[in-house]
Amino acid sequence: MAVEHGRAHCDDLLRARAVDALSPADCNLATMLVLGVLRWQVQMDARLKNLLKKPGAKLDPEVLTALRLGAFQLLFLDRIPAHAAIGESVELARQSGHRFASGMVNAVLRRLGKAPPFSFPSETPAGLALVLAHPAWMVERWSVFYGLEAARAICLHGQTQPPLTVRIEGPAVAAELEQAGVRLEPGSLLAAARTVVSGAVVATAAFREGHIRVQDEGSQLIGELAASAIEDPNQKALRILDACAAPGGKTLILAERHREAHIAACEANPRRFAELCKRLVAHAGRVECLLVDAAALQKESTFDFALVDAPCSGTGTLGRNPEIRHRLRPADLKRQADRQRAILTTSLRAVRRGGHVAYSTCSLEPEENEQVVTTVLAENRDCRQVSLAHSIELLSRDGILTPSGAEQLQKCLTREGALRLLPGAVPTDGFFVALIEKAV
Repeated sequence: MAVEHGRAHCDDLLRARAVDALSPADCNLATMLVLGVLRWQVQMDARLKNLLKKPGAKLDPEVLTALRLGAFQLLFLDRIPAHAAIGESVELARQSGHRFASGMVNAVLRRLGKAPPFSFPSETPAGLALVLAHPAWMVERWSVFYGLEAARAICLHGQTQPPLTVRIEGPAVAAELEQAGVRLEPGSLLAAARTVVSGAVVATAAFREGHIRVQDEGSQLIGELAASAIEDPNQKALRILDACAAPGGKTLILAERHREAHIAACEANPRRFAELCKRLVAHAGRVECLLVDAAALQKESTFDFALVDAPCSGTGTLGRNPEIRHRLRPADLKRQADRQRAILTTSLRAVRRGGHVAYSTCSLEPEENEQVVTTVLAENRDCRQVSLAHSIELLSRDGILTPSGAEQLQKCLTREGALRLLPGAVPTDGFFVALIEKAV
């Protein structure tokens, strides 16, 4: 209900102490129910609507949520008896104060359990959107920009639980995890990335001590690309700006790859800023955390390099954050793009001549990606976009990229030299990154 009312993100809630207090089995079930309902809500709502006596009736949020929970168990789980799923939803409706609606919940779910299998043609964007439970406007856009099959792959990725990917400090930590019963597989793109196959990695001492961090492989890649794009890596007094640093995973990669550099890590949100400072405390001597909105940054020609991992719609992360599809509206893209242009502009101003800025998002939308870069470059004639092909070659040469990863990434370069990672085409969340050079 907190997610339904926009008060929280499911990822934060599912990592909260209230969930930690559950038994492992109940924790897994709670996680499956919440994520499953959010992922399949579009399709389930369409099916439930047709089973109401008045299909156009507006249901109270608590009643609708109880219906969705029961529907998900009936349609997508096979280990919970139908009578138990229906009974729990009826009880949820009753406990939420809607005693008279409990009979309706019971009747609708019973009809759903007897309904024929769902069948709907998915050869059009609208049909694909319903079958794979995404907003039609999103799927229509992706079909136009990337083609229907790419849109299908994006939607399938959004309906799948992403693998748990971690970054470990070295072979000793990997050996410690093996002894703790955690089984890892190498990353597809990055040598430092590991996918957790089995075992409770978050329960290990190595995780508690900060030697392991959970981070999608695509997110790690952005940090590595940014680090490789910094000129004069042996320069002692490098100054790096991380304009939108929280939660800090990419900042840590910059710090690891450039151990002599001074890094200014900016964050505008006070809560996220506190978490950022805590995460970067081990590097406090050379990483300075600044509670500041990067769009209002008052720096000029101060830094050698800037990373702008801009706040965005997050449409590349729908598998991890399924509620985004229900909250986002087309008009939000313009608002995001306005802010992204402002942050990129101030960051370019903050970089010295001859320096570089890496601009990235976890969005699939051109308004937040190519169009932001194009507009800002048109307003800053002393800057130009440069290809990331060289950075990919450097990462491959240094063994940071796997051979197959380097080959995959070269295929993901756009005509302008930016990198576009589409979910389903690569084994990561969706990302966009472009490199901009400020003329000498």
